[in-house]
Amino acid sequence: MDELNKNNLELELISYDAGGFIAANRNIFNNIDLSDNSKFIINQALKGTPMIKMGNGYPQVMMVAGVHGNELAPQIAALRLIDKLFHMELNGTLYIIPFASPKSTMDNSRYFDGIDLNRSSHLPNTVTNLILNKAMELNVSAIGDFHSSAPNSNPGKEGVFCTQNPCNASFYIADFISKKVGSEKIIYPVAGIPFKGALEDESNLKQIPSVTCEVLSAVGYSNEKICKRSYLQMIAFLEYFGIID
Repeated sequence: MDELNKNNLELELISYDAGGFIAANRNIFNNIDLSDNSKFIINQALKGTPMIKMGNGYPQVMMVAGVHGNELAPQIAALRLIDKLFHMELNGTLYIIPFASPKSTMDNSRYFDGIDLNRSSHLPNTVTNLILNKAMELNVSAIGDFHSSAPNSNPGKEGVFCTQNPCNASFYIADFISKKVGSEKIIYPVAGIPFKGALEDESNLKQIPSVTCEVLSAVGYSNEKICKRSYLQMIAFLEYFGIID
């Protein structure tokens, strides 16, 4: 970890190509609680993709938001989660990436330089590929990727994507989150079909159990209710692994 704020929040930059000015996206910035932690993270996001480490020991899990920069609720929820957990004693280690692509968030765009980062995590040196490589380097127990889905899109509803093969632990994580918060479980038999390059799928193919949690929200928009739903999905993910009680 290469950066510390005055609260000793540990932060590492993963991709130096994806930096962006989060505050330029007023749709997200106006919904962020500007705590010392949030201000520090937003400032560091100018340089690249920030990853926060919280806690120590096992299990170790990773949570990601902002793979699509115009899906705002999970990014807001991730900052709130960091503030919530900051003074808590965690039962393990959490690596949390609140802005996978700050540049995409700045632009309120689904894409990073024309690339859909949730279809390119298998391609060398893309932002999500670097995130996946970091997860492998850290030997994390699982990855939770948090998104929002617009009405009349895919899935167009609140849900938790999972796969059964080759990593059936994905199914059990999704089943727990679904039962805990009421998000629909969306099951695919085999990872990589039909979502080749999705961070969840490529993680499961590498035997890192992973799920994708979606809340329902219009593109480039969020409100308190939507943020709370994403936050509850995140809490359930952590509860599954016993990171929090």
